[in-house]
Amino acid sequence: MAAACKNIHAEIFVVDNNSTDGSHDFFEGRFADVKFIWNKENIGFSKANNLALNQATGEHILFLNPDTIVPEDCLEKCISFFHQHSKTGAVGVKMIDGSGDFLKESKRGFPSPFTAICKMTGLTKIFPRSQLFARYYLGHLAEGKDHEVDVLAGAFMMIDRRAMDITGGFDEEYFMYAEDIDLSYRIRKAGFRNYYFSGTIIVHFKGESTQKQSFAHIRQFYGAMLLFINKHYSSNTAYLYNALIKTTIGLKGLLLKVMAPFKQSENNQILSRGRSYLVVASAEEYQKIATALSHRNLMKNVIGRISLNNAFDRSALGTLSMLPDLIRKHKPSGIIFSNSEVSIKDIISIIQTLPPGLHYKFHLKDSCSIIGSSDKDSKGEYISLIKSET
Repeated sequence: MAAACKNIHAEIFVVDNNSTDGSHDFFEGRFADVKFIWNKENIGFSKANNLALNQATGEHILFLNPDTIVPEDCLEKCISFFHQHSKTGAVGVKMIDGSGDFLKESKRGFPSPFTAICKMTGLTKIFPRSQLFARYYLGHLAEGKDHEVDVLAGAFMMIDRRAMDITGGFDEEYFMYAEDIDLSYRIRKAGFRNYYFSGTIIVHFKGESTQKQSFAHIRQFYGAMLLFINKHYSSNTAYLYNALIKTTIGLKGLLLKVMAPFKQSENNQILSRGRSYLVVASAEEYQKIATALSHRNLMKNVIGRISLNNAFDRSALGTLSMLPDLIRKHKPSGIIFSNSEVSIKDIISIIQTLPPGLHYKFHLKDSCSIIGSSDKDSKGEYISLIKSET
């Protein structure tokens, strides 16, 4: 994130909702330019964001999930978009997951009973480009073009200060989910426009903030949707939606019970499950990665290194320009990228050109871990490069 703020005047706030993984001790004394807010309990997404909002002084406010990777020129491009479109209240961007797949929630329409029925019955999946049946994800709007849309994702939501002052931030009645729908709705209601901006792409791993496949998640997600419907829709529409959502909660809960015996246990250890990886890194960064993996007996999962430049390097399998051919030859499960000598922007561009089905992990410059996600509906994967940590 610091690299994305390099050419602009920015404040960075990190709000921690009582993490139990040692985050406070680890980050204490690090990143002097970051303002940390340490909550003593999990107060939810909306309240946590509003704590930082109340201290922020910027002309544009970016709400950003922790499970994201942002290219270096992303914020500058978004700010430029605001300046070119005077009525813009909020901007969201194109998001891809840890497999390089487009995340449909990058652009959405407002929920309605018919829209919900289409999504819950699978019509949205059957007709993903239909303006009628795929309204929830605005499937008829091309992901490679800019569009005015109804709803933006809270994972990356940049909002103009004027719109923020009128709407007052997130509604704190929402603990998690639907708060971005609610805020998007109020921004539109205040006379501003929400835009999906395709000119920059971020990685959003998903699955890291909550356990997706659980009854608690289902109740929380659909409960938030009910809160939105009861707040903004007429009583007749709200009654219909309530009945529909309560039925859906019951059916999904029953399905979870039926499928529970067949569900595989989760494993957030990177390079697990027999997967193999190519590593795109400088010789120096590769050595750091290899040392950490060797301590955990995981080097057997690494096929070899890809050089970041086109100069001959006998310690590498090949160069970055040869990556597509090396993928065809070695058939890896995924790729670990280090950005020590190549930008995040370029890495994301490279991912867009590679064949589908690969999983991507990242070792970011000056970081002490490898992060990624092989499944948007499960927890993120990581490994520490610090020998003393497990």
